Amino acid sequence: MLTNQKSLFNLPESITYLNGAYMSPQLKSVEKAGHDAVSKQGFPHKIGVDDFFNGPEMLKKAFAELIDVPDFNNTAIIPSASYGLANAANNVKLEPGDEIIIVDAQFPSNVYAWQKVAAQKKATIKVIATPKNLTGKGKAWNKNILDAINKKTAVVSLGPIHWADGTIFDLRAIREKSKLYNAALIIDGSQFIGAAPFSVKEIKPDAVISVGYKWLMGPYGLGMAYYSDDFNDGEPLENNWINRYKSEDFTQLVNYNPGYQPKAGRYNMGECSNFILVPMLTESIRQLLKWQPENFQNYCNSISKKGISNLQELGCSIEDDDFRSKHLFGVYLPKHIDLQNLKTKFQQESIHVSYRGDAIRVSPSVYNSEADFEKFVSCFKNK
Repeated sequence: MLTNQKSLFNLPESITYLNGAYMSPQLKSVEKAGHDAVSKQGFPHKIGVDDFFNGPEMLKKAFAELIDVPDFNNTAIIPSASYGLANAANNVKLEPGDEIIIVDAQFPSNVYAWQKVAAQKKATIKVIATPKNLTGKGKAWNKNILDAINKKTAVVSLGPIHWADGTIFDLRAIREKSKLYNAALIIDGSQFIGAAPFSVKEIKPDAVISVGYKWLMGPYGLGMAYYSDDFNDGEPLENNWINRYKSEDFTQLVNYNPGYQPKAGRYNMGECSNFILVPMLTESIRQLLKWQPENFQNYCNSISKKGISNLQELGCSIEDDDFRSKHLFGVYLPKHIDLQNLKTKFQQESIHVSYRGDAIRVSPSVYNSEADFEKFVSCFKNK
């Protein structure tokens, strides 16, 4: 059972940070790993050939364990979600007339990549609209996604949850339906992985992408990706030296090698050895493995359920438990509560949340408590 972990962070006591989906605060251990790495770079003569490869391998192994990947060689180090999604989009099989399914108001990085490849390949993007009725929205939305998958479908690309309000998408059912038509399933896990259980073994997606600075609790500028064996012969975005076969042998670098590192190794970003960010992200993932994502979800549920019930009593709309993540959810206001007044109250009380679409996006973490939600809910009263 996970307990409050705020002591492991440097968050000021004066603020209530319910905004992990925007950016995670830095763990003290991750900050230390960064400081140590910066100091080490002051002595480049102590950085050897092995350092270019050992750090990335440890990071890939940690990420593979986190998302239940049998072979860490199927993972790659990326600088951003857009980079990882572009690798996937550029290598899926598309024919003129094929359809790419995405959901309404999806995060831009998981839209632009598909718009570009759809234009190139004369494919069509099919957007599954958000159900208008907030009651039962998650159930209806999932049904509409499943109904949209047919013989024209070549790709389904979405997150495990919607980034704006935490609506859960049934990836197992979507994978099962997409498999019937040999459609690829590409997952943007940036607002999910690290905070909730995720298994590549169980879901069998074609690719999974995640930034590092949200629920992986790492630094900005580094992320991770998984690519299935179907991508083993794909064309990477970059032609850098380190993703080439036998690049570990510096004496042979001028003997240019047409081959790539095994499996997803070809998709590693240039300078993937980043001597500062790699140790930081490795440390944060190791901490997540100690906590375990299931415990993370349970903790967020335990501290928020009373507050959610109180908000619903005040007339706010929040997705049903079965179709709502516990670390990220949207609060939709009734007409009698004014959003601008509420924002002013949050500012006065030093409460940090986000606003996405029509929802107040609330994203608690292991550094929050039930008292944080009591303070949050109190701002809604007498408005």
